[in-house]
Amino acid sequence: MTQEIGHFIGGKHVAGTSGRFADVYNPATGEVQAKLALATKAELRAAVENAKAAQPAWAAQNPQKRARVMMKFVSLLHRDMDKLAEALSREHGKTIPDAKGDVIRGLEVAEFCIGAPHLLKGEFSEGAGPGIDMYSMRQALGVVAGITPFNFPAMIPMWKFCPAIVAGNAFILKPSERDPSVPMMLAELMLEAGAPPGILNVVNGDKDAVDGILDDPDIQAVGFVGSTAIAEYVYSRGCANGKRVQCFGGAKNHMIIMPDADMDQAVDALIGAGYGAAGERCMAISVAVPVGDATADRLIEKLAPRVESLKIGPYTAGDDVDFGPLVTKEALARVKGLVDNGVKEGAKLVVDGRGFTMQGYENGNFMGGCLFDNVTKDMDIYKTEIFGPVLCVARAKTYEEALDLPMSHEYGNGTAIFTRDGDAARDFASRINIGMVGINVPIPVPLAYHTFGGWKRSGFGDLNQHGPDAFKFYTRTKTVTARWPSGVKDGAEFVIPTM
Repeated sequence: MTQEIGHFIGGKHVAGTSGRFADVYNPATGEVQAKLALATKAELRAAVENAKAAQPAWAAQNPQKRARVMMKFVSLLHRDMDKLAEALSREHGKTIPDAKGDVIRGLEVAEFCIGAPHLLKGEFSEGAGPGIDMYSMRQALGVVAGITPFNFPAMIPMWKFCPAIVAGNAFILKPSERDPSVPMMLAELMLEAGAPPGILNVVNGDKDAVDGILDDPDIQAVGFVGSTAIAEYVYSRGCANGKRVQCFGGAKNHMIIMPDADMDQAVDALIGAGYGAAGERCMAISVAVPVGDATADRLIEKLAPRVESLKIGPYTAGDDVDFGPLVTKEALARVKGLVDNGVKEGAKLVVDGRGFTMQGYENGNFMGGCLFDNVTKDMDIYKTEIFGPVLCVARAKTYEEALDLPMSHEYGNGTAIFTRDGDAARDFASRINIGMVGINVPIPVPLAYHTFGGWKRSGFGDLNQHGPDAFKFYTRTKTVTARWPSGVKDGAEFVIPTM
């Protein structure tokens, strides 16, 4: 019998009532492993009411008590790491070590949130006027929500709900329908860590649930990660409804390889950043930009055999698998279609992974690594986020020409430069119009105490995820001006009081 997954509301698992379900697949076998209930607007509303009732008492707790819940949550994540990673790999397809990385990158944000008492401190000015003191305090918004993608089912929900909850809010999480089990497990762990029922609710659903969140008058803020088209939709509809909204969209991350780069280091970096998690990462490197034909020829010569020898398989095949299947049949067909298109447009397909099949897993969504050379700016494979195991090499004659490629692309999530020249690296970091920059680092995802966010059409809203920005996003400032009439009081009186 197929498992049915409902929602997590008010600290309990509840069955869905809509009668609408989505299939949750095992991407390695193509089999349906669970049925996921899709929420109605009424179910979402019930979760919001629940969160709204629980939030005031939670916000009234002192911040240290809320931080201790995060501390306990971190220890429970360590305790259940293997269980979480296995569930994540089973529904997403990524390898176990990569799934653990997904959990750990979320756990690190929870660790940062243990410092909430310090991050929530306000400001104070004594003597702003005669007998006047002025102080500001940061207060929770109330009920907030997060809409998170399939590719990081542990990390991105934690990036959203950890700072929101520790700041005193109640949270509604609408995770991806593709891999809902880990978000449900995280909600159970938050409850076990001491968060009151109703402070973290998980509502599974599709566009109906998304629209319900965007239109709900009690939801004060929404965080989203996904494709740019949907990020724009969520941003505009949420803002039109008077909400605070931050949305992170698509990416096309370029890695520039200077002639003086350590080529072995650059190739190692590209293999991991281009093909890890089957390329299904918003910080994947999808375009390599070697400067000069000699650099490009050396790069292709070293890269091609590495791409051909990538080990592909299900997560059950061991920790030395490089990447697993794509998330769905549709994703696989889309990626293969983009590769077909690249060949039609005249790019040179140096390594063709389209024909790859996995013995015993013929119905899985597997695909081999693809490597293109001579990719140009006008090609669809250059403009589009492929989100698959495909690396494009776009040759540049000069540093300035290389710099122009990421500068003029519509996306501005991440980028990297590989060089031994400090001057070139410094110039690149200073001029590039992209939110996250790596210098000899291929996936420059900032650590939890800095903030994550792309520029241009990769990010909508003025505050980033995690780090100090998260506490600004999930709280608002109230400023108090207080006057206590001053003047020296008369001393004690020993005469009997009279009129």
